[in-house]
Amino acid sequence: MEDAEAGRSITMPAERALPPLQQVLRRLAMALLVLAVTTLLVWVDRDGYNDNADGRVDFLDAAYYATVTLSTTGYGDITPVSDAARLTNILVITPLRVLFLIILVGTTLEVLTERTRQQVRVHRWRSRMRDHVVVVGYGTKGRHAVESLLGQGTAKDHIVVVDPQRKAVEAAGNDGLVAVLGDATRTDTLRKAELQTAARVIVAPQRDDTAALVTLTARQLNKRATLVVAVREDENVPLIRQSGADTVVTSSSSAGRLLGVSVASPHAADTLEDLMTHGSGLDLVERAVAEDEVGRSPRECSDLVVAVVRRKRVLDYTDPEAAALQFGDRVISIRQGLPSS
Repeated sequence: MEDAEAGRSITMPAERALPPLQQVLRRLAMALLVLAVTTLLVWVDRDGYNDNADGRVDFLDAAYYATVTLSTTGYGDITPVSDAARLTNILVITPLRVLFLIILVGTTLEVLTERTRQQVRVHRWRSRMRDHVVVVGYGTKGRHAVESLLGQGTAKDHIVVVDPQRKAVEAAGNDGLVAVLGDATRTDTLRKAELQTAARVIVAPQRDDTAALVTLTARQLNKRATLVVAVREDENVPLIRQSGADTVVTSSSSAGRLLGVSVASPHAADTLEDLMTHGSGLDLVERAVAEDEVGRSPRECSDLVVAVVRRKRVLDYTDPEAAALQFGDRVISIRQGLPSS
């Protein structure tokens, strides 16, 4: 029952399907094929049938009999009288009649089948979803966040989008993502996205007050997930942090700083944009320190290390504490990006 309810609000990645007109034409062709086979069977065994009108069955009579028989109209004016004809009706024409009816009511059956398939897909997805990424809001910020995740190697089946707008949910489904339609400030909506088992959560709604409520709800559901929140105004950053966010990004301030850098040095702004766009050239990445790097200086690493993360503290590469890398450290470095697929 829970999966059936979730199936109405969870959009699985879109699957390729034939256009509606082609589906109708294909069903029509199948129905005509069944009708032709039945007509041929009756005409071949026409001596075993009796027409109450003139006593003989020609090809038109065979087509007429096939039509009224498959549609279960059955006027009784043409009837099988020989044993062979009656046996053919039992073993061949009756199954063809059932097949013909299935084709005619195929739309209803397809709807029922699709709902069942949707429930099965949702149940299977929910049972295996662990340590995934939940993206709340599939607007401009959310879309670019997903693009960055994909560029960093996150698989599409490990990203779940939550949005209250049906168009955004459909767009996410067309992009190959699982999407949940609903209000992310509600616990049941986030549960449908399996947020309680997520490893990372990105909150990027249109309003800062919505971001605060979503952050509170998400942190209540999941204490261990890394929670990154986007807000518009700097004054809301302390509130979002108190709500449980690990990182808060102020979109208006970031855009303003980028504008200032662009005026002072357009090339520096291009480099920053390059660093933030994975797969376009240079990538800014965080990675674990390799065994052969322990005890060495950050400058001796194969890539360009700009900071060291040690016990949740970020140390500049010039900081004396970061002079020698330690086991368990993580480094933030710049490396040549690979083209995104």
